[in-house]
Amino acid sequence: MPEFDVMNAASSPVHGHGGPAAATSLDVAVVIVTYKSAQLTIDALRSVAAERSTAGLKIRAVVVDNASGDLPVIADAVAANGWLAWVTCVLAPMNGGFAFGNNLGIQQAYADGAPDYVHLLNPDAQVRQGAIGSLVQFMEAHADVGIAGGSFENLDRSDWPFAFRFPSMLSELDARVEFGLVTRLLRPWVVPRVMAKTPQPVDWVSGASMMIRPSVFAAIGGLDENYFLYFEEPDFSYRAKQAGFSTWYVPESRVMHISGQSTKVDERNAAPKRMPHYWFESRRRYFAVTYGVRRAMMIDVVALLAHSLGWLKRILLLRTRTAIPHFFRDLARHSVLWPRNRRFPTARSSVPRH
Repeated sequence: MPEFDVMNAASSPVHGHGGPAAATSLDVAVVIVTYKSAQLTIDALRSVAAERSTAGLKIRAVVVDNASGDLPVIADAVAANGWLAWVTCVLAPMNGGFAFGNNLGIQQAYADGAPDYVHLLNPDAQVRQGAIGSLVQFMEAHADVGIAGGSFENLDRSDWPFAFRFPSMLSELDARVEFGLVTRLLRPWVVPRVMAKTPQPVDWVSGASMMIRPSVFAAIGGLDENYFLYFEEPDFSYRAKQAGFSTWYVPESRVMHISGQSTKVDERNAAPKRMPHYWFESRRRYFAVTYGVRRAMMIDVVALLAHSLGWLKRILLLRTRTAIPHFFRDLARHSVLWPRNRRFPTARSSVPRH
């Protein structure tokens, strides 16, 4: 393996991110968290490298390996491609999840010099030309915007123009019944929003490509590490909203996202798979922390009843094979209705309020 300086999470960094930028340049730190996604991460870095020539921006990257063994392969590629001056690699002491890994990367970005913006990027995503610059330009023009994300495209370049509403009781009713008429009636509360080709305020954007203003960290800290995976983005955006920061969808920023490749759960058009336990745990925490335990209990009752109606519909239509396996059982077992499931620690983040 070519010689490469790697920083262990418990040690100090052994190399920086390049020389001083021009006084007019805005410093953007791209954070990529990988878990057994080495080649995808290298491809993501290659797409970021192509954007480093954007006028007025100084783009660097922090790659966090969540203790998966990816780091040696990525280190090889960083050295071989001549990216040592702008890529810092971090080895996490454990796989603490998406929020944990990103917070570790954000910490390293600050250790290398406080950035003007932090851009979270999935390892299975690649920025298209101007994607980073478009988000920065928009946020520079709108000082109240704390978080921004763009439009996505699939591997075949087809559009995936979605942003999201905060999950709620009515969105749970829609998601569990899965009936077209109900979805039409509840459209203002359905979580995924099909977006137009103009910038719009939204509740939250995907963490696959999320630009964050540092003043958000100063106000609320980083992502909540009580979430292992899922629901950390709406939680973060909700807390940011409570602190006075808006979130916007900026379609000029375009990112190719190979959905699910870094988690192996969400593959589009794939047969339904059983949801992992941490999905239910994250869901439970989100509703309890956001709306309170009593309302979270009501939401679970609605979700369980709605899922039962949805299951009956599937039986009548002979479509039971399209259902997520064991969903009712898993939802009930992880429900906040059980007293044992009502412990909710306060938000935990290793990113200090700078």
